[in-house]
Amino acid sequence: KGQEVVKLSTLPKRAKQQVLKCIFLLAFPHVGFFCVCPSHDTVRELMDAQKEEATEEGINYVAMRNLFVREAREALDVKVVKKTRSTQIKESVERMELSRTWTQFRRKMNPDNLTHPPEFTVKPRGQTVWEGKTVKLHCTVAGWPRYKNNVLIDVKAHPEKYTVESNYNMHSLEIKNCDFFDTAQYYISALNVKGEASSVATVVVKRKDRYNRKLGHGVTFETTIIDKFEVAFGREGETLSLGCTVIVYPTVKKYQPEVVWYRNSVPLKPSKWVHTHWSGERATLTLIHLNKEDEGLYTLRVNTKSGFDTYSAYVFVQDADVEVEGVPVAPLDVRCHDVNKDYVVVTWKQPAVEGSSSIQGYYIDRCEVGCHHWALCNDVPVKYARFPVTGLVEGRSYIFRVRAVNKAGISRPSRVSEAVVAMDPSDRARLRAGPLAPWTGMIKFTEEDPTVGVVPGEPTDVVVTEATKSYVVLAWKPPVQRGHEGVMYYIEKCISGTDTWQRVNTSAPVKSPRFALFDLAEGKSYSFRVRCCNSAGVSEPSVSTGEITVGDKLGEPSGPTLISMATRNTATSVVVFWKACKDVKHLVGYYIECSVVGTDVWMPCNNKPVKQTRFVCHGLTTGANYVFRVKAVNPAGYSQSSPNSDALVVLPAICECLHHNSSPLFTLLLAVKDYMVLGWSPPANNGGADIRGYFLDYRTVKGNAVGKWHELNHKALTTTSYKAENLKENVFYEFQVRAMNMAGVSKASLPSASLECKEWTLTVPGVPVGLHVLEIRDTSVVVLWETPTFDGRTPVNGYYLDFKEASAGEECWKAAHEKVNKMKYMKVTGLKSGTSYVFRVRAQNLAGVGKPSELVGPVLAKTLPGTKEIYVDVDDDGVISMIFEFPEMKPGSEFVWSKNYQAIDASRLTIVSEQGKSRAIFNSPSLEDLGTFSCVVTNTDGISSSFTLTEEGESLLLCSSAWFNKIWFSPVIPFKTEMAMELLEKGRVRFWTQVEKCTSACQVEYVFNDLIISHGQKYTMNFDKNTGIIEMFMDSLEVTDEGTYTFNLVDGKAKGTTSLVLIGEEFMELQKKSQFERAEWVRKQGPHFVEYLDFVVTSECDVLLKCKVGNVRPETEITWSKNSIEIAEGDEDLSKKDAGVYEVFLKDDRGRDKSTFNLTDAAVLNELFRVIGDEIKVISTEHGIILYSTVTYYNEDLRVAWLHKEAKIAASERVKAGVTGEQLWLKINEPTEKDKGRYTMDIFDGKGSVKRFVDLIGQAWEEGKSLNLTGNVWGDPVPEVSWTKNDKLLVSDERYKLKFEQGKFASITIAAVTTTDSGKYALLVKNKYGTEAGEFTVSVYNPDDEEAKEEKKD
Repeated sequence: KGQEVVKLSTLPKRAKQQVLKCIFLLAFPHVGFFCVCPSHDTVRELMDAQKEEATEEGINYVAMRNLFVREAREALDVKVVKKTRSTQIKESVERMELSRTWTQFRRKMNPDNLTHPPEFTVKPRGQTVWEGKTVKLHCTVAGWPRYKNNVLIDVKAHPEKYTVESNYNMHSLEIKNCDFFDTAQYYISALNVKGEASSVATVVVKRKDRYNRKLGHGVTFETTIIDKFEVAFGREGETLSLGCTVIVYPTVKKYQPEVVWYRNSVPLKPSKWVHTHWSGERATLTLIHLNKEDEGLYTLRVNTKSGFDTYSAYVFVQDADVEVEGVPVAPLDVRCHDVNKDYVVVTWKQPAVEGSSSIQGYYIDRCEVGCHHWALCNDVPVKYARFPVTGLVEGRSYIFRVRAVNKAGISRPSRVSEAVVAMDPSDRARLRAGPLAPWTGMIKFTEEDPTVGVVPGEPTDVVVTEATKSYVVLAWKPPVQRGHEGVMYYIEKCISGTDTWQRVNTSAPVKSPRFALFDLAEGKSYSFRVRCCNSAGVSEPSVSTGEITVGDKLGEPSGPTLISMATRNTATSVVVFWKACKDVKHLVGYYIECSVVGTDVWMPCNNKPVKQTRFVCHGLTTGANYVFRVKAVNPAGYSQSSPNSDALVVLPAICECLHHNSSPLFTLLLAVKDYMVLGWSPPANNGGADIRGYFLDYRTVKGNAVGKWHELNHKALTTTSYKAENLKENVFYEFQVRAMNMAGVSKASLPSASLECKEWTLTVPGVPVGLHVLEIRDTSVVVLWETPTFDGRTPVNGYYLDFKEASAGEECWKAAHEKVNKMKYMKVTGLKSGTSYVFRVRAQNLAGVGKPSELVGPVLAKTLPGTKEIYVDVDDDGVISMIFEFPEMKPGSEFVWSKNYQAIDASRLTIVSEQGKSRAIFNSPSLEDLGTFSCVVTNTDGISSSFTLTEEGESLLLCSSAWFNKIWFSPVIPFKTEMAMELLEKGRVRFWTQVEKCTSACQVEYVFNDLIISHGQKYTMNFDKNTGIIEMFMDSLEVTDEGTYTFNLVDGKAKGTTSLVLIGEEFMELQKKSQFERAEWVRKQGPHFVEYLDFVVTSECDVLLKCKVGNVRPETEITWSKNSIEIAEGDEDLSKKDAGVYEVFLKDDRGRDKSTFNLTDAAVLNELFRVIGDEIKVISTEHGIILYSTVTYYNEDLRVAWLHKEAKIAASERVKAGVTGEQLWLKINEPTEKDKGRYTMDIFDGKGSVKRFVDLIGQAWEEGKSLNLTGNVWGDPVPEVSWTKNDKLLVSDERYKLKFEQGKFASITIAAVTTTDSGKYALLVKNKYGTEAGEFTVSVYNPDDEEAKEEKKD
């Protein structure tokens, strides 16, 4: 009206703004996604365009509404006209059509139906173009309203390259002057509030290769990596470089391969810690300032258009030296999670070395980026390897580090974390959606009322995300109603059992929807809730979390149950396997430790936890003997270490294809025009692990010229034979083989003899293959083989087995049997124990006997340690089974059963193996099971056994099983134990028996003297049908209880009876015992003697009267008396007057007890007599030797006698005996050969005696002769040697010549010995580890004096 401009819109005032975008995404190969996301200006342009479009749509709506209203008014002018039926039907149809049109229009104009998810009616199609051409991609998107496009390819920045058009929902992208790098996948994405749809088209740009004209139709690049870096060791703080030389053939100008470095399969990007360099020939990776985070498997990958090549090696990073001995090393891998406005969660990994004591906790430090001041985040060390840091300033960047602490001190700090910004996660997501990131979400716009001062709603979904004994973390969702300004939060807690809510953050509200609560009482339960606040006020509280108990929800992991094995790898490495922890949560990884046997010093093998259950420990000492153990770690801490592995000497594990027989390694099994079948023997040494396969190479031979080696098989062979195909007829070939085990591939064997590929025309069969031995015993062995590859003119019908001693000549071959053997195995008996044998087999057909096979052996005829035989068992249910045991099972070993040395039929046998024992159970034993059953234990030196089941043996087993079933189903219930009786505490009597088996319907009748008794006050009955035990209890035995007790059993048709007769003296004795036990029980209810009064004699010969009491109280009276007279404490020595009757009385209000002991002087002296004598000792003097014994107690009543060879020794000038103080001695001056023998000291008190013995051995030396004494000495380092005589050091001079030769032999030579040389000599050896001495006695006598003494005696 007039100048007034009216804008009409179909949208209500608060309708949601609808935004739809179509986005092109370009995915470059090897580069990732390249895209441009809309800025805030772009979003505002989209909103303005949407408003203009809504206005335009409003005008259209008014026009359409007026049209329909006018048509409706015209329809209301009713005229009375007579119409035919056909006309009425026609008009009715027109009205229905008009109504349907109106309904569709209203539905379209309904605000709830204005939008729907976008849909690609025509998707972009992939195209292939030549380089330099232009390509155009088209698509059509259906949706309401029409879409505004925002292509994430920067068209303005590259107008010469890209052109984007959008007309009537048809969108196109034009790429001009295509080159090879435009080859990619192009994405188009349409988004609105109802959803998202995307489509993709692939553009392939073919290059007209300029080099193809020179090099042919195509170039195939071959990549070779040489000068490879080995396993590397570094220390924290050092710089380490890894490098390889890369050769790419052919060399093409301006073409360079793509070189990528990986750590633990993750690509490395250049940073201040990582520098990469490619010179065109050599790839180098430099690690600046090593940290434990840098430890791992490093891989170099070289990509070309023809493929790629890789090389990997492990890098170990050792801890830097600690500043204080015993402190832990630094933690590692510090990371930040759940970053918010004022909150972040810091996590880390525990170090491998805890120091001299266990780690008590960790300190977390923070530092603002750009500053150098580190602030402590926690006052008390936290045990959990995860900590929420609060109090951050929004918009500032922080870095964090962690330090470990134990009793010895604090560790060095860890490597700092990546810098994080304290900000809202939604703001961070918008910042990350920069020019280099694809659009991954949906933009929503909402319009709020322009009012201010809106109180926010309450938060929702308040939950406890973490709970430890140190802190609890809450998380919640912001309220929907929060106004234009931001909201903050107050947290409240309530102790369980109360209704009082306390605000936690009273000083200031928090900005993040996360909060960590500290200083909570461990073990108590709390409830939590959250309130929102802004300038308008505080909201209502959220719903409570419910009761939460403060404590660690995550426990330390259980230790690895077992080190499976530690096997050899190289000269300095070992492969360790273990079983993973069970039911562990949030496992961080495992640490492996090693220790040299005998040192008990454990060293870490890895300083960064690994998650796999296999690890190669490098850097070990060749030849050293190690044991290994593993411990797991999770955020809660370390597990217990696993059991130690078996000790292992570090040696190379690579096996070699060696052969110790005189026959060639290779055997030609079959030759045809274009192929040959070869066989070979396994290596004599498997390197400590089972052989897993073989690789065969060949080369041509022409005269003296040989060709290059070529591989015959790319996949490892599991047999010792192979069919070499595609050979040329009448050409000579040589072959070599390499074996493989878990450690790697061995060196190649020596080449075979030249073999001609020429078809055989033999009529006899070829040689048998696959010879091996099992069940090695002292006198027998089982030899097995496979059929020949070449049968000859007719099939093979038998075999002959020959054997001989390994050291015997060719003429010593013996036949193991006379008749032909139809089987492919045979047991050779009659061998000599401890002798080595070799075996061979020959095959036979109708044309004759073929050549002998390759030898197997030498085999030592000796039973392997730990070998047991298979035995047969029939259990209680009549089940027949064979059992083989091998308790020393290694991890990875298993039992393998066979019948007639072939795979068993699973329908006939059920195999159950556990804990070193394997049981083969016959499912339905019959004559079909006749044969030889064998069992082999894998991963051993050949532990095996067999059992031959004959028809007679089968019948016996079946009879045993049938006998059991007959007994079980007979009408008599068998008893496992007949009725017995036992006396219990309080004098109770138990009658019991046990049946073999019974059903749940079994009933028992209890009978005494033909009268049925029942459960009551006197009798208590019990019947456990699971165990078959029947019991009846009586509290006491009275005179009327003498008689016969019977249990009658009924189980269906089966019956059983067992009885026990208690009469006469047997009953009376049992009654007395019952009464005594009853009285004892009553006595023990009050103070009583556990051990009655008795005496002992101590080593100091003191007499100690003692007793042991029980159930006493402070008020219990204890009284001693002698001969009925109360005694008190005294210090008098024991004498004969102390003999008498001693009594001890116990008394209080619960009862009394007494103990009596009759102490006599004879009893005391007899006990003293047992402890007085010590063992006889011998000392040497310059005059002779002295035999002596020290006694603790001695008086004049004891008589001492000395005996030599059971004859009493008479006193003389040369031999004297006596007593000095408490020492009994015998002196022998100038001892001779006759003085050698057994000496006895006999101490007698008139009633009994005690004897002490000593054997005097040695050598008496004749005066005037030369004496040489020699001793063998060993030690590392070589010890110092010295000699002493009578504890005085000897020096080498003219009389004594002391020698120490070759570090092993020590000797002393005395020229012309005299009686003065008699005495005690000692050889002393000493080094830094200790001292040891060898003592001996030398006696020198004059033969003339001895003869003179003999003459005097005569």
